[in-house]
Amino acid sequence: MVDLNDVAIFARVVEAGSFTSAARLLGLPKTSVSRRVAELERQVGVRLLHRTTRSLRPTDVGRVYYEQSSAALRSIEAANEQLAEARAEPSGIIRVSAPVGFAGFFLMQTVFEFLAAYPKASVELLLTDDRLNLVEAGIDIAFRTGALSDSTLVARKLGASHKVLCASPEYLATRGEPKLPADLRAHDCIIAGSAIAGAQWVLEGPDGTETVAVSGRIAANTMEIATAAVLRGFGIAQLPASAAAPSIADGRLQRVLPDYASAVGGVYALYPSSRHLSPAVKAFVELAAERLGRAAAREGCAPEVLALPAAS
Repeated sequence: MVDLNDVAIFARVVEAGSFTSAARLLGLPKTSVSRRVAELERQVGVRLLHRTTRSLRPTDVGRVYYEQSSAALRSIEAANEQLAEARAEPSGIIRVSAPVGFAGFFLMQTVFEFLAAYPKASVELLLTDDRLNLVEAGIDIAFRTGALSDSTLVARKLGASHKVLCASPEYLATRGEPKLPADLRAHDCIIAGSAIAGAQWVLEGPDGTETVAVSGRIAANTMEIATAAVLRGFGIAQLPASAAAPSIADGRLQRVLPDYASAVGGVYALYPSSRHLSPAVKAFVELAAERLGRAAAREGCAPEVLALPAAS
């Protein structure tokens, strides 16, 4: 059986152009290099190198053998690098970007879990609704929801997102509970945005998509404020299902029109390149994907239907 070490030495000789140069690069005696190549030729049964006192070059069959074997050696080297990365403990600083509303309901818990699991790692968070140039901003991972524009970035889809309608029991006891989407027109609704006028909610339900014009007494462009407002009884809100779930479970909120939800779109992790991702970046993305799966299981959703706020 051919010794792969001999194949690697042969490849280095071809690349270096001489036994002397190859021996220096390999840290081996020149006689050992020559002997190992000769042994390889004996095992494969053909001459791989033309040798003269002045030059060394591969034979025709040697050139083909080099091209094929060197490609295989590179694959083995890449596999070894991946194994080394898998064994390496995630460490160092990673920079993470996400929309502002993303942090309170998902990202912060992922960061806390990541830091607890990997003491040698650190995280720098940059929360902004601007679509940054990841390379210029030095961002390792960016989270996005909704439809993605064409980009040279590498995108990994982690799931999908939706919102549910909810209100406090006190509000519903005073104002009554809507039975149909059209009933929302008679209610105070908490608007996710900077203006109350012209607000519309697009709902997916048993009869397909319905668009309802809504109004209320408060508009807020962060999910944290919308959540605080609905808990204080200021109206009906659309909240990410994972954000609303704890308050629904403890009775502080109730689902409204439970057969309806608002689709937001995919949840993605973006990075400038899929090559040579650090162990820390890989671990963070995997943890994010795992948390999304756990959120889907808690909500009783299919794994691809998850609840996160949308990027603007």
